[in-house]
Amino acid sequence: MRWAVHPECPCKGRTGSPADWVESRTVSMMRKLFFDHALLPSGWATDVAIDVKEGVIRAIHANAASDGREHIAGIALPGLPNLHSHTFQRGMAGLAEIRGPEGDSFWTWRQVMYRFLGHLTPDDVEAIAAFAMMEMLEGGFTALAEFHYLHHDFDGRPYADLAELSGRIAAAAVETGIGLTLLPVLYAQGGFGGTAPNEGQRRFVNDVERYLRLVEAARERVRNLDDAVVGIAPHSLRAVTPEALTQVLAAVPQSPVHIHVAEQVKEVEDCIAWSGRRPVEWLLDHAPVNARWCLIHATHLTPDETHRFARTGAAAGLCPITEANLGDGIFEGVDFLAAGGSFGVGSDSNIDIDAPAELRQFEYSQRLKHHARNVLARREGESTGRALYEGALAGGTRALGRQIGALATGHRADIVVLDSAHPDLASISGDRWLDSFVFVAGKAAIDSVIVSGRSVVTKGRHHRRDAITARYSGAIARLTA
Repeated sequence: MRWAVHPECPCKGRTGSPADWVESRTVSMMRKLFFDHALLPSGWATDVAIDVKEGVIRAIHANAASDGREHIAGIALPGLPNLHSHTFQRGMAGLAEIRGPEGDSFWTWRQVMYRFLGHLTPDDVEAIAAFAMMEMLEGGFTALAEFHYLHHDFDGRPYADLAELSGRIAAAAVETGIGLTLLPVLYAQGGFGGTAPNEGQRRFVNDVERYLRLVEAARERVRNLDDAVVGIAPHSLRAVTPEALTQVLAAVPQSPVHIHVAEQVKEVEDCIAWSGRRPVEWLLDHAPVNARWCLIHATHLTPDETHRFARTGAAAGLCPITEANLGDGIFEGVDFLAAGGSFGVGSDSNIDIDAPAELRQFEYSQRLKHHARNVLARREGESTGRALYEGALAGGTRALGRQIGALATGHRADIVVLDSAHPDLASISGDRWLDSFVFVAGKAAIDSVIVSGRSVVTKGRHHRRDAITARYSGAIARLTA
């Protein structure tokens, strides 16, 4: 494979893969940090000292003396995991917002997507992924589960290196510094019952044998990234056969498993026509769904499915902004959480990359559905912003299969620092910071971001924004000409 080395990249002049460049940059890294305020597992704390070595929190103390430590002013939060994204779709944001003759839906949006990806080169994939990942970091996400289903060349033939495009995702993660769980997607058929793939799906399709080789090649691509994970992603029940699903689960028995399920009414109807069961019902009846699973969207659930799903320990992968944009529907959030369910949020189609906005949209969707306010807070007096933030931390961390999501010893040092002087935060404290972050200020309140102990965003701006934006703009200009 040819790894792209861009003129302003900090890895210019190195040999080997981007994974090797990361290793050489981080192996001896040590930082002693000091924060004014921080949200710890035990609650809010002041004067917080954090020791970071090789990207991991080694010690943490509240009410500490600064003792010459590196002072980072503001309010430190654990960085949110983004549990579902297709980075290439950032490049088509806004292209499907023109009304068709009738019946615009997810299915007509999908045709726009097929036309767009039909022109993407490997360089385009990397440039768009880097731009999306940069925006994720500026928007409060510090780790990403990339649901990666674009594998082959324009005509559907595999590249000489089967993991060419997986490698481009890894290269973008190296440049931006985001934490990565890479999820190569198995797409084996065009629809329920073994329907042949259509022309627009030709760049996705693998049989099980080649897919498992792809997974192993992807593991090699991320070998030396900071604590990177490779999981598996059967695209959906409409895109894999029951036999293929069983084979893949048996071949990869421990990694994270992500799958789209019950996103659209038509999908539910087609699944019933094929199997006599609804998608989530079928999955719970036929697959060993447990805490390593993440069911993406699960928008259309019966009460029985909702409660059974919650009891599995699997995370609900919610993408509220994309689900609203596509007209998917509203997740059964209140009943699911009441039954003990776990959730995280993702940016999916990347039309608006903003971690607090995803949480806000989730709560607002439930308010519209139930005609009430502060719906997802569980107890009287509980902060809705904190309930949403900590819920998404827990579920997202589980879905990514990495030791993240908390400012605690042994966890990656992934930290989002809010500007305590921001007008919406300056005169408040504690949980009200999170309420204002989620419901008022949004990502504009983010001052700095640290991932695996390295600063990647300062004053709200990614350190490589200019170079990444220039490459992205060039790619989009060519693609939309």
